[in-house]
Amino acid sequence: MKRALARVALTLVGLIVPTACSHATSQSSATASPPGTVPKKYVGVSIQNREAQFYQDMESGMRSAADKRGYGLIVVDASRDNAKQQSQVEDFISKRVDAIVLTPYDSQAIGSAIAEANAAHPPIPVFTADIASTSSQGHVVSHIASDNVQGGFEAGTLICQALGNSGSIAIVDEPEVTSVQDRVKGFKAALAQRCPAVTIVADVDSGGTRDKASSDTGDILQAHRDIKGIFGINDDSALGALAAVRAAGLAGKVAIVGYDATPEARAAIAKGEMYGDAIQYPAKIGSTTIDVIANYFAGKKPPPIVKIPVGTFTKASLGQASP
Repeated sequence: MKRALARVALTLVGLIVPTACSHATSQSSATASPPGTVPKKYVGVSIQNREAQFYQDMESGMRSAADKRGYGLIVVDASRDNAKQQSQVEDFISKRVDAIVLTPYDSQAIGSAIAEANAAHPPIPVFTADIASTSSQGHVVSHIASDNVQGGFEAGTLICQALGNSGSIAIVDEPEVTSVQDRVKGFKAALAQRCPAVTIVADVDSGGTRDKASSDTGDILQAHRDIKGIFGINDDSALGALAAVRAAGLAGKVAIVGYDATPEARAAIAKGEMYGDAIQYPAKIGSTTIDVIANYFAGKKPPPIVKIPVGTFTKASLGQASP
């Protein structure tokens, strides 16, 4: 009865809160349902950084799949703040949503919030997308994400193609993030298999941000003047590295490989300033997450991890249709 009453309240929220048109101005939004209909289920989604293009695309995929199934989707932005994300989970619990999806900002600290959802009456199933929980607290039904080990291997293969079997490279890293750990693992495996004479002379934690990546890369270029390649663990890292390479007058002379293939990175690849990118499919991650939740609602036990393959984007990819 309590869940039913809460669902009525959520329906009212869905009717008065329009779907967001701008991620910069909206902190919370619900999918619109046809007039007079009640969504079959409600899914609360806390995205760690809703302003990022990747997460906007992932949200779009979720919305499309949720609309097809008649689910209400409540999306909030954690703004890279663990305390805020935990509070959002508590709010979802109070609203008695039917499922929760998280892209954790802090993979360790999020465990206590997941445990709260598990302990709700009735328990609320929790799913993670893109970034996993590494906490021993709480149970996650299923994690849906790019196959980041495979994606890192693809990025390493691109570096090998660019350099051949010699030269020194750097990694612009963010080692506390689980998905990045997998990327770097796959990247190093590709080097070992495909260009073992290529050596990593620097691995810096730039926090996944463009400004710090630029500053750190400037330091790397000063310390290793013969650097031939750079792997940025996301496109902000790669584009930050590119800014430093440009400032040093080395654009096009240092092979830069990023991860995500954002429009800005694709433009740099088109100019020959970046060699290529591993490319994720965030909309597919989003739609698959809703599909996994639907299967769970139908009584099917989903696998603990659902991997979405990662591709590559190079100059040869220009003009091809986006997946």
